[in-house]
Amino acid sequence: MSLIYRQLDSSFWRARNASWQWSVQESVPPTDLTRKGGDDRNLALYFLFLPEQSAKKMEGASLSRVLRNREARALVYVHGGAHQVGLPIISPYLGPRGMTIPLQPAEPGTDQQSVNLDADFRKLFRTMPGVLFGLAISGDSDDTSSKISADLSGLELR
Repeated sequence: MSLIYRQLDSSFWRARNASWQWSVQESVPPTDLTRKGGDDRNLALYFLFLPEQSAKKMEGASLSRVLRNREARALVYVHGGAHQVGLPIISPYLGPRGMTIPLQPAEPGTDQQSVNLDADFRKLFRTMPGVLFGLAISGDSDDTSSKISADLSGLELR
């Protein structure tokens, strides 16, 4: 798995909507995103949330330290998997602190995405979202020994 993480400047902490385009030229096969070690996907975009007081204390922290924080929550939008598009899945890595939302099946294609982070967070975690602390992007093809050719562009936070 490859992963890029970026802590957001506090000017983005109140962002509640996001949009982007992703394009997949070569895809992993459909996999079970509920299974550790069998959950390959073309792209995953992680939106990481913390309560504001925790966020202030976690500034400059590594991704692993942020994810170990029991107050951290993640919405993970995925291109890939063998699941119904739009049906949330509890993360096998974060348990109920992370929700995976398949948006595109595991196949080549290009699509524009627009999500309401606030509404998704409230619906899935049944609480207010806190601040949008960080973003991560990953691709994962090791379990299926397949190849991914994909890109994500035009990411906007509002």
